[in-house]
Amino acid sequence: MSEGAFCIACGAPPPLTSERMCEACLRQRTELSKLPEIIQQSRCAKCDSYEVRGRWSKMDAEDIADLRIRENLVAEERAKNVTVSFSVEVIDDRTCRLHVEVSGTIEGYQFDDTHESLLQTSNSVCTPCTRKAGSYFEATVQLRSAGRRLDDVELKQLRGTLDKMLEGMETDPMFFITKEGPVTGGWDLQLGSKAMAKTWGRRLVKSHGGTIKETSTVVGSNDGIDVTRLTLSYRKPAYDLGDVVRFRKQLWMIDGWQSDGPSLRRLDRYERSGATWRDMEKSIVVCSSREQHVVEVMNRDSSAAEVMDPTDYRMVTVALPYDDDGKANRIRIGFIDSAWVALPAGRRSVNG
Repeated sequence: MSEGAFCIACGAPPPLTSERMCEACLRQRTELSKLPEIIQQSRCAKCDSYEVRGRWSKMDAEDIADLRIRENLVAEERAKNVTVSFSVEVIDDRTCRLHVEVSGTIEGYQFDDTHESLLQTSNSVCTPCTRKAGSYFEATVQLRSAGRRLDDVELKQLRGTLDKMLEGMETDPMFFITKEGPVTGGWDLQLGSKAMAKTWGRRLVKSHGGTIKETSTVVGSNDGIDVTRLTLSYRKPAYDLGDVVRFRKQLWMIDGWQSDGPSLRRLDRYERSGATWRDMEKSIVVCSSREQHVVEVMNRDSSAAEVMDPTDYRMVTVALPYDDDGKANRIRIGFIDSAWVALPAGRRSVNG
């Protein structure tokens, strides 16, 4: 500061700020922060979600208060080391009083502010609830099986993968089910999001094999842009992991899923192979995984084991599978071609 400098507001001598004002004049002319006395927000009357920058989210009182303070609090642009603390005083279901304390430094001087603001909530209806009420949907998912009807167990398994997927994902208000129910041969669902349908389709193929077919239909126009609906048809194969099938005159176990068909494990020796979905249309399930049993080994030698028939509890002898380790006290058996057959473990343990 040059010799003879003075405050341009009151004429006081140094020390002065970079704008040539003394501390008293700086404080008189400067506010550390500003906050509106009333802050307005919208909350969905149906699901209690709050509108946040054009989207809707469920938040508790502390989180929504913190968000509204961040949105509306304006700090002086020269302020440094700004800290904000607050408390929430609930007045009624639609009104809260926010007590806010702000501290920081300007030109090296410590400033402290306090604010009180009313956070007022107006009832509204969020976009997802509006769409649900109007039976809105963006995609239809069709659950079917190749060449036969899906039974109740299969439908429950397939439908359960959707619930499991939603539980493990971040909540998205557009991930809702508008309508679902049985149809001839399977189950149909109308979903609020194309992304939800496509993600579920990928999970179905990964966990249960099969194929997906997608078609889009134009249902209208919005600002010159076509509005489409997606139909996603999932076709489950007529077999599951662990099923024994007759394929090309040999017995195989379904061992896994690939993009173009299942991977197979030979029943009578160590051999792996793959097949396409089309090739497998000629296969026949001779013993499903649901019809298999894990039984105790009563006696064994190097090539066979005595086990108890799970249907009539008589002792039967079965040839040991090629992957038997000579120590297992339980094995999996299936009734194939009128006799009990011991099955290789494959991807399934004898505990499964």
